[in-house]
Amino acid sequence: METIDDVGEFGLIARVQARLPLTSPDTLVPAGDDAAVLAAPDGRLAVSSDVLLEGRHFRRDWSGPRDIGHKAAAQNFSDIAAMGGVPTSLLLSMVLPGDLPVAWVEEFAEGVAAECAPLGVIVAGGDMVRGDLITISVTVLGTLEGRPPVLRSGARPGDTVAVAGRLGWSAAGLEMLQSGEEIGREPGDGAAQAKGGATEAQPEDSSAPQPADYLAAHLRPSPPYAAGPEAARAGATAMLDVSDGLLADLRHLAVASGVAVDVDSTRLALAPGPRLDQMLTGGEDHALVATFAPDAALPAGWRPIGTVHEGGASVTVDGKPWNGPGGFSHFGHSE
Repeated sequence: METIDDVGEFGLIARVQARLPLTSPDTLVPAGDDAAVLAAPDGRLAVSSDVLLEGRHFRRDWSGPRDIGHKAAAQNFSDIAAMGGVPTSLLLSMVLPGDLPVAWVEEFAEGVAAECAPLGVIVAGGDMVRGDLITISVTVLGTLEGRPPVLRSGARPGDTVAVAGRLGWSAAGLEMLQSGEEIGREPGDGAAQAKGGATEAQPEDSSAPQPADYLAAHLRPSPPYAAGPEAARAGATAMLDVSDGLLADLRHLAVASGVAVDVDSTRLALAPGPRLDQMLTGGEDHALVATFAPDAALPAGWRPIGTVHEGGASVTVDGKPWNGPGGFSHFGHSE
């Protein structure tokens, strides 16, 4: 089996570049020089960056390389959408063991490319170095298309809290993997049913999800990218991506806006789906949550789940503090 050590750094770069989108109408100088040169028609750039560490954010015995490629791009694209923007390009840097099969890196690049394709996103550059654990760093650039950015700090008392996309599906899939539940999937083969790159807002399905649906949602999230710009055009007062769990991320919004937020659990459970605790605290679905003026018409795909009130940076469920586990935190305590 051919490894990275067999082909070397520049041989590997050539293999990866052959699988990635490298140019667009806004690409003045593509990857290949010391730096790419990109046009910024809006005059501004929205920028977001994330790191995925093997053993922390993914496991190779659970996720195939294409899954990891989709996920690395999707979680960053979702952050741009949460500002009301549209992703346009990304920078991809990787730390890779020398004995890693070249085929793994090629399939990873194909996953990144597949997530980029529906949005027209290009890969403008990056870096590759040798290390003991696979580490992936993605920085995404996006355009606001002339609109003001939608911040976390704009929510006001009386606003409606609404969600676009799924909640709790990824947490349900992770729970299945952690329990070793068998659902007809070979270890490490990825999610055959997953469809990355979804660009439309996804309301909860009226039919009951199957275990494979939850698994696919965890391995290859499908954020509702188009819902971010649609919310911005509809006058969303605040917005953010749900990456660490609905309650944890709503707390970020509540702190930034200086308000209290109450979630109506009955609105979360309108359709068959995950348990309530998974919907409230599960991360990595990359749904979008936003606030809208009380008289605003919600765009298609957005559904109301709560209300903003006067108060001191708090989040409640049905008017009461949530006593279950909080959302994810990288440094050891629930948010």
